[in-house]
Amino acid sequence: MITLNNNVECPMVGIGTFMLAPAEAENSVREALKMGYRLVDTANAYVNERAVGRGMAESGVSREEIFLSTKLWPSEYENENAVDETLSRLGVDYVDLLYIHQPAGNWLAGYRQLEKAYKEGKAKAIGISNFEGKYIAELETKWEIVPQFIQVEAHPYYTQQELRKTLDKYGIKLMSWYPLGHGDKKLINEPVFSELGKKYGKSSAQVILRWHTQMGFVVIPGSKNVDHIRDNMNIFDFSLTDDEMAKIAKLENGIRYYNRTDSQLDQFALWQPTYEK
Repeated sequence: MITLNNNVECPMVGIGTFMLAPAEAENSVREALKMGYRLVDTANAYVNERAVGRGMAESGVSREEIFLSTKLWPSEYENENAVDETLSRLGVDYVDLLYIHQPAGNWLAGYRQLEKAYKEGKAKAIGISNFEGKYIAELETKWEIVPQFIQVEAHPYYTQQELRKTLDKYGIKLMSWYPLGHGDKKLINEPVFSELGKKYGKSSAQVILRWHTQMGFVVIPGSKNVDHIRDNMNIFDFSLTDDEMAKIAKLENGIRYYNRTDSQLDQFALWQPTYEK
């Protein structure tokens, strides 16, 4: 568990549902929770929130034990009912973490929605997703409530060094997406991970996920493969030494797998998810 800047606790490893069809998301969430996962991440834009809610209900795990995270899409930022509609799709009275998904459209209105939801108890924590550089710098001058989380691309090739200076100042935690470099075999097959995998009896992917947690990052690998879901959680029976962490740090090279353009941000503000019925 990790303690947030508002003293809420969050699991270090969760199940992500990005690019999972509703049936896949329902199955992955249900099985992950049965295995012991307690963090579930979804979003308006994944159009699987109803399926995630079904998976939670089918798991037999009580709502209070689950840390549920979702994100408002830019086309919802000015919809005054967006939060309630999101809760309705999920079948819950509150979420544990509510993000705005992209710095597009009237994102400040979106952030005000988060702050309102936080005050009303509809979100136990709030966050920003993909707000790097000038976007977090601007938000820093306008927030009333400091966010608890930021969700961004992070992996051993790209550790968000510059962004973390701001995060550390406010105690904002980082949740990694593309934690395995979007499945990049070059990253996964780096010799340091192969060597450490042999030492600890783990796969390279497990070593990388363990690195994330020791960096203080919350990690949400997504999968529809039950065996992979199980393996992704099985990373807490070993620890990387300081020397091993230092070796991994040398892999930092600035490579990232998602490079958003301004034109994409414009499109994000116009696109409306077609929600699962």
